[in-house]
Amino acid sequence: MGKKLVIDPVTRVEGHGRVTVHLDDEGSVKDAFFHIVEFRGFERFIQGHPYWEAPLLVQRLCGICPVSHHLAAAKAIDQIVGIDPGDLTPVAYKLRRLLHYGQVFQSHALHFFYLASPDLLFGLDSPNAQRNVVNVAIANEDLARKGILMRKFGQQIIQAIAGKRIHGIAAIPGGVHKTFTKEERAHFLSGKDLPNVDTMIDWSMETVQFIKAYHKENSAWLDDFATYPSGHLGMVSGDGALELYDGKLRAIDAQGNITLDDIACDDYIDYFNEGVEKWSYMKFPYLKELGSSKGWNRVGPLARLNVSEYMTTPMANKELQEFKSYTSGRPNNSTMHSHWARLIEVLHCAELMKSLLNDESILGSDLVREGVRRGEGIGIIEAPRGTLIHHYKVDDAGMITKCNLIVSTTHNNEAMNKAVRWVAKNVLDKKAEITDGMLNQIEIAIRAYDPCLSCATHAIGKMPLKVEIFDHNDNLINARYK
Repeated sequence: MGKKLVIDPVTRVEGHGRVTVHLDDEGSVKDAFFHIVEFRGFERFIQGHPYWEAPLLVQRLCGICPVSHHLAAAKAIDQIVGIDPGDLTPVAYKLRRLLHYGQVFQSHALHFFYLASPDLLFGLDSPNAQRNVVNVAIANEDLARKGILMRKFGQQIIQAIAGKRIHGIAAIPGGVHKTFTKEERAHFLSGKDLPNVDTMIDWSMETVQFIKAYHKENSAWLDDFATYPSGHLGMVSGDGALELYDGKLRAIDAQGNITLDDIACDDYIDYFNEGVEKWSYMKFPYLKELGSSKGWNRVGPLARLNVSEYMTTPMANKELQEFKSYTSGRPNNSTMHSHWARLIEVLHCAELMKSLLNDESILGSDLVREGVRRGEGIGIIEAPRGTLIHHYKVDDAGMITKCNLIVSTTHNNEAMNKAVRWVAKNVLDKKAEITDGMLNQIEIAIRAYDPCLSCATHAIGKMPLKVEIFDHNDNLINARYK
């Protein structure tokens, strides 16, 4: 009699997902799926709104990364008002970058310190009640304190530019809407009430050293856990540097061969398709030339480090080259190495923020440019979780007639399903008893991708994790609650 295990919901991710593991009569894993059970319909109900509302409306997609959607939409709307990438005023361009770096910095800090660190500090078989940020603070007060203040720093950068930390107003069509003051700049450079940007760099480096030491002690399972070949997609500059705001799209396969050769972001639609599966509301993007079975890619910190050749900041670039040397220059396909990659990006963003904060030109007042109206715009950035695409079409009255969003977690959909199947087949296969520790490993594999499934997150306390076993007719024969 076949059985089906259900993990519902998956915890310590942003939003609500569900995992089903299908077993045969002998307890062998037949298949496993990561289901996205939320349907929100943003692409449809944004239609009919004036184009200038898009950067404000799409922030409501997520309370964790609203800035990413805000800026991707703003880049698309820039094109609709006739402003191409690079045509912004220098002040607006730099302030948008500073805003974006603050967002990546705080989001990565949130994920590592609040969501992922319980998995690393307490082990695979630790009680579920222990696996939260409160117990991280009890076990390692210094690590937790620095993590909280690092996220606060990024949030305050966002507040200074956008007016508030969540769902602010920073970017407007063709520029930004407010100046950055001398007082705000001095606050982040000298930092009496909040550790300053130099401290952020120091703490970021300490965290990189922490994860490297952890890797050295736990390399056996980190190198092997949920490791499988995949493609990788990210944005790079003209000379191959890792790029987070403006650049070209590059993809490589699991061996490092280029499968998407630095294309202009405006041309993405010529290279990508989106597949669908009946068991998930989330689509499955892939490269047209390779097809759905071979053309899917991971995105996010691990993918970005794989596709880029160097970083433009010295400390992060040194760490990047060490990261690449770990796999002798070949693409790193180890899911759990995403945490190491993510913390290198934290250091990179800290250095980038310092560079911009020391640039007095960000205090300028030339904020907006206008051009000749167009009917279509495409905006692509590297959000914390990976490549984010916003595409809009408008009519003559400026009303949105079409919207297509390919969010980072959508790109990672197939990758997360591969990770779930890996754990199911390597950990659950033919086990007489399915323990909480075994089920935790499925969630650990998913959390490594930092999936943003909606605007909600479950980060603390006892979570309503439900595990159900069904027979081949989907009749419930056993149930467990965690």
